[in-house]
Amino acid sequence: MRGTAVSAILRILLMLALLGLWEWAVIAFQMPAYILPAPSKIFWAFVNGVSSNLYLGHLGVTLGETIAGFVVGCALAFALGTVVALSRTVEYFLYPIIVMFQAMPKVALAPLIIVWFGLGLASKVVSAALVAFFPLMVNTIVGLRSADEDRINLMRSLSASRWQIFTMLQLPNALPYIFAGLEIAMIFALIGAIVAELVGAEQGLGMLIQSMNFNMDVAGQFSVLLILSVLGLVLNGAVALVRRRMLFWDTSRDSDAGERTATSKGV
Repeated sequence: MRGTAVSAILRILLMLALLGLWEWAVIAFQMPAYILPAPSKIFWAFVNGVSSNLYLGHLGVTLGETIAGFVVGCALAFALGTVVALSRTVEYFLYPIIVMFQAMPKVALAPLIIVWFGLGLASKVVSAALVAFFPLMVNTIVGLRSADEDRINLMRSLSASRWQIFTMLQLPNALPYIFAGLEIAMIFALIGAIVAELVGAEQGLGMLIQSMNFNMDVAGQFSVLLILSVLGLVLNGAVALVRRRMLFWDTSRDSDAGERTATSKGV
């Protein structure tokens, strides 16, 4: 606990040092506020926005779009990734098409999505789902195929069905990969929603950034970017918390696991 507290203090000090360096650079080089505002101006822009209740409604809209797109994209990704992983025939015919579609830049697709689905919630959910789809699908395929072949053959020799092999061996083995994909997909869903809002929206933080851009309110734009950064951190942390609760047996991503093992062995 003492080491964790020291690490947290050092992290905060590093962030404060970087902000201080930023503030000094803006003053020393006399940068105009419309190019790069000082952190102090960004802070006051954030305070003014909070006091005027500017962010809350837009934050709720963006959060709803992100979560809805994340759920839709991940559900489709898991279903399709499972089918591709378990069927070489489906992979042969379908996977190249999926890769080609994923290679299309979603920024270029965003205007078409707005035309097809309108300025409302549907277009933002579709955009978020498309961006979140591919990372989870790839991780699902890799995870399901990482099961030990000898164990699969052993279960087959014991007359286990394909469903039993999937639920008792392949899926539990793939869960660390799937949750790693979920953490990436959550951040990508937020990016997809913001991209769609920047192209065309009636509400949302992306629309707010676009409005501030028209008014040359650069400090306000940075304050919204700060909110988006914190939102992404919170969403990623929520997925990581679920992973730790469900995969309590998996220590592959525990940064302190190796240190604890080495200490217990007297290394």
